[in-house]
Amino acid sequence: MSKAIYEALSWASSYLTEKNREPRAAQLLLQHVTSKSHAALIADAHEQLKADEWAQFEHFIHQHGKGIPIQYLIGEEEFYGRHFTVNPSVLIPRPETEELIELVLTRATAVFGNETSLRVADIGTGSGIIGITVKLERPNWNVTVTDIDSDALHVALANAARLEAEVTGKIGDGVKALLDSSGKLDIVVSNPPYIADSEAADMSEVVLDHEPHLALFADNKGLAIYQQLCRDLPSVMKSPGIVAFEIGYLQGKSVQQLLQNAFPSAIVEVHKDINGKDRMVIATV
Repeated sequence: MSKAIYEALSWASSYLTEKNREPRAAQLLLQHVTSKSHAALIADAHEQLKADEWAQFEHFIHQHGKGIPIQYLIGEEEFYGRHFTVNPSVLIPRPETEELIELVLTRATAVFGNETSLRVADIGTGSGIIGITVKLERPNWNVTVTDIDSDALHVALANAARLEAEVTGKIGDGVKALLDSSGKLDIVVSNPPYIADSEAADMSEVVLDHEPHLALFADNKGLAIYQQLCRDLPSVMKSPGIVAFEIGYLQGKSVQQLLQNAFPSAIVEVHKDINGKDRMVIATV
């Protein structure tokens, strides 16, 4: 039997609280189901939900109660002011990655000025948020997105098509995916797997049980992909060029040293995120 909007929200909030989930999720899920804004839900609080809306909402609440992330339930997440499709093949975008993009765009202006023909690669693209956002913010740049996982790359290219971002997609492991490309790269950006297996016990079950482990975990205390990239990148980078990584908050010095060893004359810096934690390493090579 259907319910009024206020009744549905009251039930859902109580249910999610019992399941140790954030009750605010009820509001977000009902907004999605009804296509109403937050303000409209308040204004229409006594309006009856349609039978199919109630059924969908009830299903979503039960699924979220089991730990399935809201973003996977509704199939999207906002990033840099745009909506990206997400599913369990890709990580859910985090706001810290917006800071990485801002850093890269700012540094590119400092290094390259108004140069418009830059070649850029987003390695390990996942849902495509980095490469697609860079392309949409700098339409004249030539952007390639790569991933080792074909399902993830499919999501990225679908997002690119929907957002009308003309990027090239390549399947492959790290720099190897770029070896058949013509010409070297001006900018490489990557948010690779960087969590050590030993950290799994401290992670949220929502992340651990539902987001793709291929995109989360790396060997060698979470440094394996950085080590691989720093070994291979010198052969594909132009000089001057920019290499930028998102990192775990305890990895700043280690990744900085890896990049410095790979590019001895580079200026390599660790930058903090909005929460004051080491989150990005950028090298001008």
